[in-house]
Amino acid sequence: MKSIFTKLLFLLPLIGPAQNLLINTSNRHVTSLNGTWNYIVDPYETGYYNYRYEPYDQLKEKNNSAFFNNYHTDDKMALVEYDFDKSPTLTVPGDWNSQQDKLFYYEGTIWYKRSFDYNLSKGDNRLFLYFGAINYKAEVYLNGTKLGTHEGGFTPFNFEITDTVKPTDNYLVVKVDNKRFKEAIPTINTDWWNYGGITRDVKLIEEPTTFIQDYSIQLKKGSNKTISGYVKLNHSKGNEVVTLSIPELKINHPLTTNDEGYVAFEIQTKNIQYWSPDTPKLYAITIKTDYQDLTDTIGFRTIETSGPNILLNGKSIFLRGISIHEENAMRGGRAYNDADALVALTWAKELGCNYVRLAHYPHNEYMLKLADKIGLMVWEEIPVYWTVDFTNEISFNNAKNQLSEAITRDKNRASIIIWSMANETPPSEARNTFLKELITHTKSKDDSRLVGAALEKHTKDDVNIVDDEIGKFLDIVAFNQYTGWYGGSLEEAPNAKWDIKYNKPVVISEFGGGALQGLHGTIKERWTEEYQEYLYQQNLKMIEKIPNIRGTSPWILNDFRSPKRVLPGIQDGWNRKGLISNHGIKKKAFFVMQEFYNKIKLQYN
Repeated sequence: MKSIFTKLLFLLPLIGPAQNLLINTSNRHVTSLNGTWNYIVDPYETGYYNYRYEPYDQLKEKNNSAFFNNYHTDDKMALVEYDFDKSPTLTVPGDWNSQQDKLFYYEGTIWYKRSFDYNLSKGDNRLFLYFGAINYKAEVYLNGTKLGTHEGGFTPFNFEITDTVKPTDNYLVVKVDNKRFKEAIPTINTDWWNYGGITRDVKLIEEPTTFIQDYSIQLKKGSNKTISGYVKLNHSKGNEVVTLSIPELKINHPLTTNDEGYVAFEIQTKNIQYWSPDTPKLYAITIKTDYQDLTDTIGFRTIETSGPNILLNGKSIFLRGISIHEENAMRGGRAYNDADALVALTWAKELGCNYVRLAHYPHNEYMLKLADKIGLMVWEEIPVYWTVDFTNEISFNNAKNQLSEAITRDKNRASIIIWSMANETPPSEARNTFLKELITHTKSKDDSRLVGAALEKHTKDDVNIVDDEIGKFLDIVAFNQYTGWYGGSLEEAPNAKWDIKYNKPVVISEFGGGALQGLHGTIKERWTEEYQEYLYQQNLKMIEKIPNIRGTSPWILNDFRSPKRVLPGIQDGWNRKGLISNHGIKKKAFFVMQEFYNKIKLQYN
């Protein structure tokens, strides 16, 4: 198709944030746009800026660019140097780094293009374009019209395209830019691979004129017999009947929306079988209007704290966890489908976990739905990581938006018990204000879960101290510590002294050390499996004695790529702290952790 690039650039701007997010997309009327997309690498962003570095889609005069030097008789301009349909292809979803060797380290702009046909099943239906995630900044165009922009590499967004789509020959173009910059969330410096691309599913979602856009269905905070929440209709006429049905609980409850299409509810019930890792019960739920039926499977459980205890359904638990990056280690690329989720969470269950920490950003929705199904509690985090620009209002609003999108998408998943605000952020007044406002925002969106963050300890006079000011505002006190790897003596670790200022549940959100799988030696030789094994043994002896300890999520399930880790012959671009290698082989420390969790499970039964 000729002149796609030209039509894309020469239209008046229609720039704005992504529209209100649709949830539970897998149970809607969906057409997948996954598959093969053409792409053009554009490191100088020649397709976006003219030679005076002015964005084409923001120019008042559309024909003022010397970039174009050829005209067609149909009065459509074309770029001589570019042709999408003759360009190479990438698979969507997926990252470009692992698909093309020449793009392995690439950070910059790539243009994606996909053509499709689409006929609405009813003339008054509406159509939405949904992206599971694009890393990092996306600018989306359909048939030459700019739909909008989204920033943030791990959360979903969508646009309505009812008035833009055609029955045939639609062309969708997406500018994807994964450059790191100071004001971004995450900021410039991270310890994971900056995978670029359309990394999650792309969908067309067809809805009736008035449709169920959003809903929340969970147990009310402080009650184990009250199901509460809301339903929100899009384009409602007001005073419409919505019926919430949970057949197993004999609930068939009619609700009436207000003028804005919103209705909140509380429904008393009994005989609920509560969701837990041992019995991950999910109920079939239907929300019905005159226009559609939308189904879901939802579990009901309570999660709260009391002093040093974490209470799941009123019972004290120990979080037997592991940290996980969204990466298929054996493929060496971004994880993006249900099979990837199954591999990671099956390993976690084999380790003896009842909980996983999904670091350091919201993971694919497949992970949450599988965790619901197989019984794993989840810590979900946004990428407020290390040295974010805490004084920058733009950075704060970015973090707040990513948090809102994550909560909106995942609030009905019983598996999620912790919303995490940050990881290893250096204390300061600006940082404290930043995180406190995120905590307040989180509780306003969802007060039924715990709020946490991965803090740090410091040492004075051989005492390990946890006194971060932000701990006052968190439900759990979680912190990372790497005794025996980044300082500290392994021999002395079991007798370490601790001073933790808060009478709250303590979770060691990270600990561990690196080992190259298959490298063997003595417990004194760093990078050997024996050193990592000994490190875990000594750390666990120490952790058992930490006051109020109620959970661990060691770093990390499997080796993952990081450009910071370059030791030749050992790391070679991989963080080797995994309990499992990038070839899927378990290291000796895996079995140390497995034995510990088996013991803890007996203590908490």
